[in-house]
Amino acid sequence: MPRVRKGAATRKARKRIMKDVRGYRGATSRNYRLAKEARVNALVNAHIGRRQKKRQYRGLWIIRLSAACTQREIRYSAFINGLKKAGITINRKMLSEIAIFDAAGFDALVEKAKAAL
Repeated sequence: MPRVRKGAATRKARKRIMKDVRGYRGATSRNYRLAKEARVNALVNAHIGRRQKKRQYRGLWIIRLSAACTQREIRYSAFINGLKKAGITINRKMLSEIAIFDAAGFDALVEKAKAAL
C-alpha cells in the first residue's frame, strides 16, 4: 500500500481557517498559527453572545414595560403580579409591543391587573 501524503488535505484545512479569519486585524488574518487561536476565540465569543442576546432583549422588554407602567401609576412588579392573579399569561415581549403600539389595549391590561390586586 502506498504512503499517503496529506498535502492536499492540510492545504484545504488551512485555507478554510484563513478564509474564516479574513478581515481580522494585524497578524491574525495572515499568520496561520495566530489565525487558529483567533478563530477559536471568535467562535467562543459568538457562542457567548448568542446566549447574552436573549438576556439583553428580556431586559429591554422589562425596561419598556416599567416605563409604560410608571406612566399609568403602577409599579412593574405590581403589574406583573396583578396579571398573574387575573390569569392573564402574556410574555414580556408581547406586553412591551402592546405598550408601544396599542396604548388602549395596554390600559385595559393595567386596569385588569389593578382589579386583581
